[in-house]
Amino acid sequence: MILNKKLLHIIAANCCFVSLIFCLCSFTPGRDTIPVSSAFRFKTVIIDAGHGGKDPGARGSYSVEKNVTLAIAKKLKIAIDTGIKGLNTIMTRTDDTFIPLNQRSAIANQNHGNLFISIHCNSSPEGNAASSHKRKGVLLLVYGFHRLKEQEEAVRENSSIFIEKDYKQNYESYDESDPSNAIILNAYIQKYRKQSILFGDLVNAEFTDTNGRSSEGVKEQGVLVLAHSAMPAVLVETGFINNPEEEDYLNSPDGQNEIVQSIITAINNYRKAIGSL
Repeated sequence: MILNKKLLHIIAANCCFVSLIFCLCSFTPGRDTIPVSSAFRFKTVIIDAGHGGKDPGARGSYSVEKNVTLAIAKKLKIAIDTGIKGLNTIMTRTDDTFIPLNQRSAIANQNHGNLFISIHCNSSPEGNAASSHKRKGVLLLVYGFHRLKEQEEAVRENSSIFIEKDYKQNYESYDESDPSNAIILNAYIQKYRKQSILFGDLVNAEFTDTNGRSSEGVKEQGVLVLAHSAMPAVLVETGFINNPEEEDYLNSPDGQNEIVQSIITAINNYRKAIGSL
């Protein structure tokens, strides 16, 4: 009986060894294990019109941010589609619809975007009255970890989440006090930070050098709409809608076309800089 047990163990061991050899010899690598070309193709731009639907965004004396951003975003899409060969565009919204912030980055990721451009209008606590010291100009934001005292632009842009029904669950992963969340967010930041700043600098240069507009520069802030976009991402504050002079500019066809042309030139310069034409 003892001999039989030993024999059974030997047979079983041999069978396992033979099975292992068979598996190794007959293994066919899955689709995700097959080596692919490392050549990078810049082919998809995600255009995000800030706010929308029940979230109007900032207010001017006669206009609201959600309408201005959508008008500029639509013009930007047309300009890219007709003026830059081989580049696709995806809009996160095409009408007056409320899209939660986390869904915007999900749309960008699902469509394999290579650049995320979020269009917004800035606002200051001064109100809509005309003033000689009114804040004006553009601002470019890229994602960075929250500071102890968060900048007002990030606070205002992130306030949209409170309109969402399940915002606590939806944005639990954005809590940087959780070490695991911090690791994930840091990976995004480190991978795309340089490209995001590069594109932000290029857009800023067009606004200031070509259009002569004042600028508050390129800043890193904890803006949630940029946080989980797995690509270089920049939020463009196109001007202060509560400044009467800039409100007129932001609502005018000439102003919107000038903003769009600046972004188009920056995209072309960005493609050259990263070597993808």
